[in-house]
Parts: sequence; structure tokens; C-alpha cells
Amino acid sequence: QVQLVESGGGTVQAGGSLRLSCVASGQSLAMHAMGWFRRAPGKDLEFVAGAAWHGAGLSYADSVKGRFTFSRDSSQNTIWLQMDNLNSEDTAVYFCAATGQILTLRRAQADYLGQGTQVTVSS
Repeated sequence: QVQLVESGGGTVQAGGSLRLSCVASGQSLAMHAMGWFRRAPGKDLEFVAGAAWHGAGLSYADSVKGRFTFSRDSSQNTIWLQMDNLNSEDTAVYFCAATGQILTLRRAQADYLGQGTQVTVSS
């Protein structure tokens, strides 16, 4: 059984930075697309960033392009999300996600989802 565990969330002032990490255990996800979703208060789950297992198809939501950076180490079953220049609209619960295809991930759908980590940006 796959388990995804996120860490690195917290509260930060607008303009600040946070780095989220996600470690997968239970089985290797080296062949899976992995990425990040988020759910802001009162809104639907939203794709944030992700890539296919070999790094191809790297994608970002328009709202985070130029501010967030996705990275992964498939050999360690770990992904990260570096978030810079945060603003109040980035306040959300962030989820680590894994699935077979990056196209599926872009639709905010996944086979595996972590429990989430809260990111709060104060103005």
C-alpha cells in the first residue's frame, strides 16, 4: 500500500517562501507521475505542479508559474515544491499526489493522495 507523507507547511507572511516535501513509501513510485494539488477554503481541488516519472511533461498551474518550482528524485521516491513570493491566494491545504499519467494529474486526479499540509499566507 502506497503512503504519501507531506511536510513543510506552515504560516508565512506575504512575499515569503516555503518548501514542501513529500516522501512516498510502500512501493516504488519511480514510474508514476507525481505532483502537488491544493484546496483553498471553499474551492475545489486544484492541480499546482507535477511531472512524469522521467521528468517530462513538467507542468505548473498558471497561477503559480514563475513563483513555484517542482522537483523530484525518483530514486528516493521524493518530490518537493519550492514556493516563493507567496500571496494570500496561495493559502490552502497542499496535497502530494501520484498517478500513472501526467495528463491525469493535470486534471487534479490521482491514484494516491497524501493527507495534506496546511499553508497559510498572512498579509
